[in-house]
Amino acid sequence: MDHFVHRSLISKSETALMQDKATSLLNTVFGYTEFRHHQQTIIQQLIDGNDAVVLMPTGGGKSLCYQIPSLVRDGTGIVISPLIALMQDQVVALQQLGVNAAYLNSSLDAKSAQNIEQQLLRGELDLLYVAPERLMTNHFLGLLNRIKIALFAIDEAHCVSQWGHDFRPDYIQLSVLHTHFPAIPRIALTATADGPTRREIIQRLALEKAELFVSGFDRPNIRYHIAQNQGNARNELLQFIQNEHANDAGIVYCLSRKKVEQIADWLTEKGLTALPYHAGLSTQVRQQHQQRFLNEDGIIIVATIAFGMGIDKPDVRFVAHLNLPKSIEAYYQETGRAGRDGLAATAWMMYGLQDVIMLRQMMDNSDADAIHKRIEQHKLQSMLGFCELTTCRRQALLKYFDDHLDKPCGNCDTCLNPVESWNATEISQKALSCAYKTGQRFGVSYLVDVLLGKDTERIRQFQHHKTSVYGIGKELDAKQWRSIFRQLIARNLFSVDVEGHGNLRLTEQCRSVLRGEESLMLRKETKQTKQSRQTGKSTFNIHNSDKVLWEALREHRKALASERNVPPFVIFHDATLMEIVEKKPQTQQQFSMLTGVGEKKLQSYGDTFISIVQQHLTANTSTKSTTDTQEETLQLFKSGLNIPEIASHRNLKPATIYGHLANSIQQGEIKLEQVVNLTINEISLVQNTFLDLPENDRKLKSVYEALDGQFDYGLLQCIKASIEGYT
Repeated sequence: MDHFVHRSLISKSETALMQDKATSLLNTVFGYTEFRHHQQTIIQQLIDGNDAVVLMPTGGGKSLCYQIPSLVRDGTGIVISPLIALMQDQVVALQQLGVNAAYLNSSLDAKSAQNIEQQLLRGELDLLYVAPERLMTNHFLGLLNRIKIALFAIDEAHCVSQWGHDFRPDYIQLSVLHTHFPAIPRIALTATADGPTRREIIQRLALEKAELFVSGFDRPNIRYHIAQNQGNARNELLQFIQNEHANDAGIVYCLSRKKVEQIADWLTEKGLTALPYHAGLSTQVRQQHQQRFLNEDGIIIVATIAFGMGIDKPDVRFVAHLNLPKSIEAYYQETGRAGRDGLAATAWMMYGLQDVIMLRQMMDNSDADAIHKRIEQHKLQSMLGFCELTTCRRQALLKYFDDHLDKPCGNCDTCLNPVESWNATEISQKALSCAYKTGQRFGVSYLVDVLLGKDTERIRQFQHHKTSVYGIGKELDAKQWRSIFRQLIARNLFSVDVEGHGNLRLTEQCRSVLRGEESLMLRKETKQTKQSRQTGKSTFNIHNSDKVLWEALREHRKALASERNVPPFVIFHDATLMEIVEKKPQTQQQFSMLTGVGEKKLQSYGDTFISIVQQHLTANTSTKSTTDTQEETLQLFKSGLNIPEIASHRNLKPATIYGHLANSIQQGEIKLEQVVNLTINEISLVQNTFLDLPENDRKLKSVYEALDGQFDYGLLQCIKASIEGYT
């Protein structure tokens, strides 16, 4: 197979045809009406045979950027993906859409793998997912030399960075693709990369000539909430889940395997369905727990950070951390597993000083060289500083990735419950002086005891009751002092000597504070109240009359998924079910207009879901109030039915339907132009006729007669409503 054809040989006419095909595939296969972010430009870049580096937030539609070009271009799209679960989920989802996709990984037996290789050689596959380890084998490279390749997609490209949070050595070798197949376009994609990581992706994958696309890092549907652990973290977690995410799927991250087991057991005792996941469990148990999480509703996975990267589950409603992540990149990626469907989700975290000490011990005991350790320490310091913010968390998070948000987000804890700050310069000087006067040999607990003037055997043993700092901090209690020390560590005024059992040492940065040359504004710790603890419910906004329909749709989806042995979200995302509830489609044509419904899913599932909607509407017709019946007319109209069709469906007169829609126009719920099929001049004529009449005599009959019966009463009623709405 000749892979050395020059990339620019595609003619302009071929390019135009491919553009049209890409747009058609977006609608007919994937069920979307328009591209998002830079999708269309990226897809065109690959169709034209050029390379791309793509940074796009989780849930932003990265997969379409290589899936659609793979279907448009001749040959098979080769997707390099780091985890088995991620490959399997994406392949199953594509097969449900009617796409010929497969994966090759260690989960397949020899015969199955051989069958897929034969499909590849016969040109029967649109996309093939492989791990980097398999891609680099002589056998697989030999296969690639015998087939037509549409493109190479390198997913989770941040894995190539040695400075990143998820480095994988096999990714470094992927530059061989450029050497062996210089004419094949390549795309590298990630949701997590700061400036240095981006540069390393480009350099290590030989993508210097690639176009860089950055779509922003904001996940506006995620609400961020961070609080310090005051010794009651697991109770706070339970209350958070029960109050805000009862029956929702979620992930709880812990730092150690032991804690994972403890928290999973404890949540189970409290009546939740919580499953542990960590590397110490057998492969079989991990797979069982992962499948339950994917296939069942309301499952909570309690895990170490080993879990989640390969999970494509869109309806995770919360991600909770009971320990501090080691970097902002890790925090962003782990919290990014919530709300991939774009619906409301929560990123909740409890952290404490002990987390910092434990993480630094792990870093110091690792086999990394001095440069890596220094970078890891810097990243941890940035993460701790992020936790101690008094300003908008989203603005700070985006700034870390060189992104920008003009104003505070209004959807994080510091925006919803602003943190009070105070001038803590003098207090900070006391804390720093106490550490210095006691020899920089002690941890926080001991220093707090000295500042409070406690009479302990240990303080007497070291004669620190005779120092000038003994008892100088009695204006604060122990909890407040711990907060001060934690914030000073976050500001890098103290370093923690992990080899010395958490001893605090002064840094160079503390000199200006001790000399009074710098003022310190720190967050004021207040006792948490029930109100300040709540982060706001992120449940769906479903009208009471539609809750039965919502549950019926979910049950039907679950039954279909069980029959096909796939996760429910592969049938339809929650967002699509919400749209069914909102629009209540009555026909195949209306159902085809829903987001995420392509031709294959319309054919497979349309009739059964429409039947459920019709049963719901029939059951509720006789019990509607006036407001509800008007709302039903509005929803049917929005779903695409015209006025005669609505009247027939509801067994009402067209005049009644016009009345409902006129009220909706007056209330601003729909526009006049959506209802009346008249020209601008005709609408202006009727409006002016109404306005020429005295305000207290603008009757439909008067206008009807003045215009010699050109327009029926229903149209006149809607136009009159538009005038009353304006005034």
